[in-house]
Amino acid sequence: MSPAHIAAADPGPTLNALLAQAKAARRYDIGFPGATDLAHPELGDWLTGQLLNNIGDPWDPGHGRNHTKTLEQQVVDMVGDLLRAPQGRWGYVTGGSSEGTEHALDEAWQAFHGEVVVYTSQAAHYSVVKAARRLKLPIVIVRADTAGRMDVDDLAGQLSLRRERAAMIVATAGTTMTEAVDDVAAIAQVCDELAVVRRRIHVDAALSGIPLALLPARQRPAFDFAAGATSMVISGHKFLSTLMPCGVLVYVDSPYNTAGGRVTYTGSADTTISGSRSGHTPLILWSVFTRLGTEGLRARAQAARELATYTYHEITKLGWPASLNPHAFTVVLDTPPPQIRDKWVLADDGRRAHIVCMPGVTAGQIDEFVTDLREAMRSPHIAWPVRQRTASAAAAPARRHVAPATPERQVA
Repeated sequence: MSPAHIAAADPGPTLNALLAQAKAARRYDIGFPGATDLAHPELGDWLTGQLLNNIGDPWDPGHGRNHTKTLEQQVVDMVGDLLRAPQGRWGYVTGGSSEGTEHALDEAWQAFHGEVVVYTSQAAHYSVVKAARRLKLPIVIVRADTAGRMDVDDLAGQLSLRRERAAMIVATAGTTMTEAVDDVAAIAQVCDELAVVRRRIHVDAALSGIPLALLPARQRPAFDFAAGATSMVISGHKFLSTLMPCGVLVYVDSPYNTAGGRVTYTGSADTTISGSRSGHTPLILWSVFTRLGTEGLRARAQAARELATYTYHEITKLGWPASLNPHAFTVVLDTPPPQIRDKWVLADDGRRAHIVCMPGVTAGQIDEFVTDLREAMRSPHIAWPVRQRTASAAAAPARRHVAPATPERQVA
């Protein structure tokens, strides 16, 4: 059989049409976290005809020279400093936060010789369950309270049933639906009280890790390394506006003996999930941190929070139920009418939807959404929500027992 034939053609019309479609859709995409306020023209030469492959360990250059590992090391240290990681930390730039969480689960599996149980909340990202399944690790789903935070009392009960087994607890700083932040200090305290010394506490801080780290100390939740985390991951394409999916994984220290794990072919230790890794995403991350600095990043976070507060108040003024967690960019609202969902891209679970006021979302977009919602509410055919929330979720208590555990709550 002869090979398939691909005819050469001018790609311009196809690319132009796709770009026009993407630009037109961008205004109505307010339901998923991805900052779009930063461009990177200073990196134009790097993005034209320059291969950058950061294969292997960031602190092990290997045979190749077409990489950005020195900048990757700086990015890990910058993120580590913000998350209050101790000196001697280790990590790398991943393809996304899900990869970072899977890496942490795999590290726990190696450290405890496969005898480890994963614990995470029912509000955690779906990738936690997927990573546990891929690694054949038993998982326990812990209850979450009404704001979306892990119920630490329920976690304590579940840990007490399996105190003889090592624990990998995956906490979240910025849950997918409500942007809730788990209390890592309370999680570590429960482990101490139960004498669960064989443990890892990984924090999926994909959305909220960097914004929370920029808060004044008196407002900062107990979510990071200083609170007891042993590893953390943040996303680059969310708050940091890298425009390419990526993440930064940080450990307290290196879990590997890199000298013994070097691959002859690459000349570098094999310590990452993937083999070849983008050298462009560390470059973009380094540029963002260096160009904006702490104060520039803090100003963007504050502006996003102010827009979220504005959004929350404008929606509740209409009488439509909404809530907003402390320090969050995410405004949760009861699922709006179909005509709203047809026009606007919203994350929706069939009961609630949300708007994420990332840098790049404007007050003009929010005003247009609120106007559309107001018009839709005037229709005699819509079904109004049966409840009405008039207060922010900020008033919710730190710990609450709520609905029964989800069906996924199981352990082998």
